[in-house]
Amino acid sequence: MTDNSRLAPGDNAPTFTLPDADGNDVSLADYRGRKVVVYFYPAASTPGCTKQACDFRDSLADLNGAGLDVVGISPDKPAKLAKFRDAEELTFPLLSDPEKTTLEAWGAFGEKKMYGKTVQGVIRSTFLVDEDGKIEVAQYNVRATGHVAKLRRDLSV
Repeated sequence: MTDNSRLAPGDNAPTFTLPDADGNDVSLADYRGRKVVVYFYPAASTPGCTKQACDFRDSLADLNGAGLDVVGISPDKPAKLAKFRDAEELTFPLLSDPEKTTLEAWGAFGEKKMYGKTVQGVIRSTFLVDEDGKIEVAQYNVRATGHVAKLRRDLSV
């Protein structure tokens, strides 16, 4: 994956319609008129992804109060997302992209370094999409731990 396939502030956010943990379709268009944090993570119920999801859950009231919704996207199937949501009491939508088409469109799937090796996989990434569907913030290769706190500082939330 090359850097020029990555999104940058000012770009149009790629549209998507994906099933949530209950199999209901959720589209980026559903958030038109509101700001939404769209974050991509490798796998539900893994330590880093659980930490990140719980940080978003614990910050959700403040994020919502600042006019920000949150959506998480991974290649997991809806049934696995439902177990993850229920186990961690997550209160925001988790979307399923097993074909990785949305992950690829957002530059969140491709080559990455893992334990010193180059592998293909999900690139932990976070975006802020504005009310008009434009990328306001694009962050790639974010850390699971401490990322939500940093995002809140960056957005003054």
